[in-house]
Amino acid sequence: MVLIGPGQPEKGLLRDVFGLADVAQHPVCEVDQVRVVITPRRFKDRGFVHVVTTNPGPAKLPAASIRDRCNFSDSRPVLDRMNTILVTGATGNVGRPLVTELVRAGARVRAVTRNPDAVFPSGVETVRSAADGMAGASAVFLNSRALGPELAATVDLARAAGVRRLVALSAINADDDHSRQPSRVRGDRNREVEQFAVASGLEWVSLRPTVFASNFAGMWSAQIRTSDEVSGPYAHASTAVIVDSDISAVAAVALLTDDLVGQRIPLTGPQALTNTQLVDTIGQALRRPLHYREVPSDVVRQRFVGLGFPAEFADAYMGLLADTVDRPALVTHDVAKILGRPATPFADWVAHHRELFTKS
Repeated sequence: MVLIGPGQPEKGLLRDVFGLADVAQHPVCEVDQVRVVITPRRFKDRGFVHVVTTNPGPAKLPAASIRDRCNFSDSRPVLDRMNTILVTGATGNVGRPLVTELVRAGARVRAVTRNPDAVFPSGVETVRSAADGMAGASAVFLNSRALGPELAATVDLARAAGVRRLVALSAINADDDHSRQPSRVRGDRNREVEQFAVASGLEWVSLRPTVFASNFAGMWSAQIRTSDEVSGPYAHASTAVIVDSDISAVAAVALLTDDLVGQRIPLTGPQALTNTQLVDTIGQALRRPLHYREVPSDVVRQRFVGLGFPAEFADAYMGLLADTVDRPALVTHDVAKILGRPATPFADWVAHHRELFTKS
């Protein structure tokens, strides 16, 4: 991605950004407005950057967060082709906030959803399949669970359609044995989606998040609504829970800038919390004295099955936790490095999502 800085010649803009060799034949007045991608590491100490515009005189934009970073915000076809991002899994816990991040950044977004009633920000185009939305896309966000058996075909279509970049949603344990990957039982193909992206021949980024904060609402909310006790395995096992929207924010950077190309990025929350501490945190947010009670594995398995999870999920989840009983879960600082702000604490997420633990 070319950064348009103060005083950059108009001919350089046309040559470097639009790829036009004979710049004399393409006056800059053909472009209404072009904004730059502002990366926090390069611009965090600068107050503004120039915006190239047909209006007289340079405008100024604050160099701030990802929401103020943008590519080409005009809606003309030449700009659309350069900045159409296809998001699979667009109604999911990562996909939906990702769509919002991209729209705020000025990107043109196509959201893949089979739900005709799905609501997205103004300007988002919806398509029923990745194949339907591939033409003209410059980048694709790959969610393996959403794509299911179409994952490999989607990567092939992206290559054939001239897509430049793939951003894969993988997982921090993608290299582990399948028996230690709980989300695999629910349809995630974390190892494969990364492998397909890397082998595609396109630019790629693989995001490897740890356990999502929203998972704990799914696992524990039923117990919390009816009692002050959460029962489960391994009270002292720990997880460096990551808030779903932090993954989305990093994905937006991966799609909009060149900073992360060719990287496998482990993403965690800011600290490792034991199951006991996680339940305490939820209790503090709900202003209730919750506590965690460790129970045998067969009881845990039955509870998961009662919630609609396969028994294999329960076994994989308990195997994953068993590894962190004697040593804390890995904590990385990539979220802070990439976003220029700390990763969101689990306590903050619970405080903003109390209803998930109180409403049936």
